[in-house]
Amino acid sequence: MLFNSLSFVLFLIIVIALYYSKVFNWTNKKRMLLFASYIFYGLWNPPLVLLLWISTVVDWVTGKKLATEENQHKRKLWLLLSLVVNLGFLTFFKYRNFLLENFNTVVNSFGYDFHSQPMNIILPMGISFYTFQTMSYTIDMYLKRSERAKTFLDFALYVTFFPQLVAGPIVRAQDLISQFYEEKRATVNQFIWGLFLLTLGLFQKVVMADTLLSDAVEKVYDADKTLNFWDAWMGTLAFSGQIFFDFAGYSTCAIGISLMLGIILPDNFKYPYGSLGFADLWKRWHITLSSWLRDYLYIPLGGNRNGIVRMYSALMITMLVGGLWHGAAWTYIVWGGLHGTYLILERMQRHYLPFKITARNGIFVAFTTFTCVNITWVFFRANNFKTALNIIGSMFYLNPEGEKVLGSFDILQVGVIIAILFLSHWFMRNTSVEAVSKKISPISLAVIWAIMFFLVAIAQGSGEQFIYFQF
Repeated sequence: MLFNSLSFVLFLIIVIALYYSKVFNWTNKKRMLLFASYIFYGLWNPPLVLLLWISTVVDWVTGKKLATEENQHKRKLWLLLSLVVNLGFLTFFKYRNFLLENFNTVVNSFGYDFHSQPMNIILPMGISFYTFQTMSYTIDMYLKRSERAKTFLDFALYVTFFPQLVAGPIVRAQDLISQFYEEKRATVNQFIWGLFLLTLGLFQKVVMADTLLSDAVEKVYDADKTLNFWDAWMGTLAFSGQIFFDFAGYSTCAIGISLMLGIILPDNFKYPYGSLGFADLWKRWHITLSSWLRDYLYIPLGGNRNGIVRMYSALMITMLVGGLWHGAAWTYIVWGGLHGTYLILERMQRHYLPFKITARNGIFVAFTTFTCVNITWVFFRANNFKTALNIIGSMFYLNPEGEKVLGSFDILQVGVIIAILFLSHWFMRNTSVEAVSKKISPISLAVIWAIMFFLVAIAQGSGEQFIYFQF
């Protein structure tokens, strides 16, 4: 079920009506939310709810054992069980064909004629998100950084809570499960603000990503030809806007829906295109994933505690894994590798060629960061290396005879939208929508809200799924 569908609107109205009904006590309301979450996920592909059930049961039992077991060897075995089950599902459903293709390539490089058949199995929607979420629970239990969930119902709801089930934010157990222990009701202000955030998220997705930017992206990245300089750049800039509006739109919807229930989810985006460098970028883009990778991969690999070489290696491995998390293709690994390279070069620059970022040069640093990020987006969006390299070549003016696929209006539209996007991120980087809303009159805010709602209603969207559903 998609947030940007009429069926979800009906679903949400029913859930909210039941949630605030006086017929149910808090325990039954949680059961209702859990049942609703299974419906939300199961309407897409009912059999795959079994994966959620298995992960939930395995990690609940593992957490229960880790909470009481003192024998370190047995504790490791219980943690291993959780990791094997969760990563096993993730590997089988998401990476099986990628691994088979690379196995075939390696074997055939030795002169064999081996061709294994790819398995045509559906990728469970959001499997990377809920796998990382449940793994964080068992790892924290093993490290004794978190307490065991009080009831199976609380834990099951943590795993499957429908607003953020499919595309995050990736929430830690201590930040969400504890909210289920006592009855939650949104205040009037929270409910209204949550509804505003839901409208804002749908506006980002339906109007900005799907209606205004997706067409230019598809024309450029689906063109089987070498493009000219302007089309390559405008198609890539359009994608940078599309993926931000699409993913930030989902996160904003999730946060808003949860707030309407009186439940708080963490921010996942903080105006990333206004970042002052790449370390700053990853504190602002997909925050819950980058913090997960930092806490469960980068720091265990040594972080910045064991010398420069170890630190750079940990950085690169973390970003390569981050790239692979997004998709089972070498293009995603290259995307992660580029970000790892940027982070390493940035740390070297700060060590050997430091300079002070001021109000005068800050926007130049942000623009440079944004430009470099757009180069990485080419590998993220391109379907193969041939397309990626052709577009990169055109962006660096290596294909002066490239063809034109975008019209003048397309270029103007993308240019204006991305310029506004970049400048808005720059000016908003140290504030928030909520803080700004408190500085303007209620009438002005109501007008903005009405305009967004009207544009969402009339947008000629086709109910496109969110980009990050495939991850």
